[in-house]
Amino acid sequence: MLKTTIIGASGYTGAELALMVFKHPHLSLSGLYVSENSLDKGKAISELHGSLKGIVDDALQPLVNLNQVAKESDIVLLATAHEVSHDLASTFLENGCVVFDLSGAFRVQKEGFYSKFYGFEHKYEGWLDKAVYGLAEWNADEIAKAQLIAVPGCYPTASQLALKPLVEANLLDQNQWPVINATSGATGAGRKANLTSSFCEVSLQPYGVFNHRHQPEIAAHLGCDVIFTPHLGNFKRGILATITTKLEKGITEEQIQKAFEKAYAKEPIVRLLGNEMPKLQSVEKTPFCDIGWKVQGEHLIVVSAIDNLLKGASSQAMQCINIRFRFPMLTALI
Repeated sequence: MLKTTIIGASGYTGAELALMVFKHPHLSLSGLYVSENSLDKGKAISELHGSLKGIVDDALQPLVNLNQVAKESDIVLLATAHEVSHDLASTFLENGCVVFDLSGAFRVQKEGFYSKFYGFEHKYEGWLDKAVYGLAEWNADEIAKAQLIAVPGCYPTASQLALKPLVEANLLDQNQWPVINATSGATGAGRKANLTSSFCEVSLQPYGVFNHRHQPEIAAHLGCDVIFTPHLGNFKRGILATITTKLEKGITEEQIQKAFEKAYAKEPIVRLLGNEMPKLQSVEKTPFCDIGWKVQGEHLIVVSAIDNLLKGASSQAMQCINIRFRFPMLTALI
């Protein structure tokens, strides 16, 4: 049994992770931690997330002695803010833990990226260089050998899974950037109280226009520029991404079908719907990514749907754990 610790366990993704670790036959939950100043310390996680009552009732402990926690852990899941993950990860790594970071702190290896898009200077370039991007369906070989896995953001996951097969097969006109319009449920903003993400205040609207930090993450790992516009929707969970692209001249619908099948025929988490359009209801509270598409002339619209808390965060982290430790892919997920 691999001793598994969750840091930042009080949030939505932390709760999902706790349930999956409980379900996993080869993992044991060695600790649920929150910051030393958290108002949730000492409370049972099931007091905050009622769906866990009678399943995971462990108390949330204040994170005080990092080295001691590290010595008691084989796996550390960081469900923490970007700058917190940045500060914590190195201690766990230096103690030999395998770290799965759900924040953006180690996702992009590009000079000046963190000061521009995250507001802090990255101090651990050595670990940043060693970090493997945890897009499970595309980076399995690297994930299987890594000590630090940077789990992708929810928008980048939905966008890249839809676009990567097309980019890899050189089916898109590179002179016209793919246009990604994606809408997320309010849980994407986290559990902390905030007026802009308060459910009664949420109205469907775009945000981060031309300056959202996920645009450069998508572009860096996709290998091409994109126009990305996120939207906040007045529903709890899920992401629907509608992506408009232009095809290279002469590309047929059959070639598009083959590209998707080549990429995902052996990937159980990605479900190809062909000309049927995905919907959030089908992926909510599941680890799946549903992808559908339609062609008209030289234009292709691809739609992907995921649960932002699962395939967009926690279940993708669990996929990466399964890859890293050679467990069956669907363990604790289905």
